[in-house]
Parts: sequence; structure tokens; C-alpha cells
Amino acid sequence: MTEDEEVMQEVHGRVKWFDPSKGFGFIVSDQSESDILLHANVLRNFGQGSVADGAGIIVRVQRTQRGVQAVEVVRIDPPEGAVFPLGEEADQLVGADILALALEPARVKWFDKGKGFGFANVFSRPEDVFIHAEVLRVSGFADLAAGEAVALRIIEGRRGRMAVQVLSWESATRDHA
Repeated sequence: MTEDEEVMQEVHGRVKWFDPSKGFGFIVSDQSESDILLHANVLRNFGQGSVADGAGIIVRVQRTQRGVQAVEVVRIDPPEGAVFPLGEEADQLVGADILALALEPARVKWFDKGKGFGFANVFSRPEDVFIHAEVLRVSGFADLAAGEAVALRIIEGRRGRMAVQVLSWESATRDHA
């Protein structure tokens, strides 16, 4: 196998852990003998600033003297067994119903991981959209940064509009074009 072919090897795995403040984390995979380093810059190139522990991930890897490193993120899936915590507003909503909702382009207004929620603004709409930390987690994120571009699937709840799925803007435009 040539060095170029090895760089482009796709590996399927799960996020072991990722710490945005440290700027890296690790992926575990049956296709690799050791953990795979996931650097924040590689994740940002995919369009996300964080990723949830346990999220499914497909990456292209490179073997270096320091070990196996992800050089490109191909896909991120929510952690297995994730249940969308939508409350009474959406008790009847199932996965297929969520995927049938339109993707709406938005910017994160603020998100406080400690409080467990935040808000985004959909382009050309005046009202805020509520984002719960658990919806963020099951969408494959660990955190959001103010100003971050995202695509949201939204329902109308008792207290206003609320996100039921969050996608990175880059992922949404690439995968749903």
C-alpha cells in the first residue's frame, strides 16, 4: 500500500471522548489497533466545533510516528440509542417525522452547556429557537459557539419554536443539497 492510499483509508468508529478546550479527542475503532487522534482543526474543517462522546464517526486517517490521526471527517452520526427529548409537544414525533421537517439555516445566539440550553436565530425570522442540550447531544454535538452556522429542524412548542435536530451548516449543505 502506498503512503497516499494509507492517508485516504476510511475508518469507521466511535468518539471515545472529545474536549473542545483541549482541542482534541480520540476515536476507537475495530479497524485500528490504537486510538485515533481527532484534532479540533480536523473537526472544524467538517464544520463542527465539538462532537458528542459515543457519536459514530467516519474519518480518513494517516499513520504518523506519533500514531494514527484523523485527517478528514467524512460523517458524524448521533450516539447509538439516542432518544430525542422533545417533551409533550412532540410525543407523537418519531425519527421519520423529524427527518421530514425542513432544514432551516440559523446562527447560534448563545449556548450554555452548564445551563443545558441555548438559542439560535433562523435567518429572516425575528423569534429565537430554543436548543436543548440533549437535542444537541443526540444530534452528535457536545457544545455550540455563539455565531456558529447550523441547520435546524424545528417544531412549534407550547413556549415557541424549538429545535429537534441540529446539523452543522457544512454537513447540511453537503448532504442535503
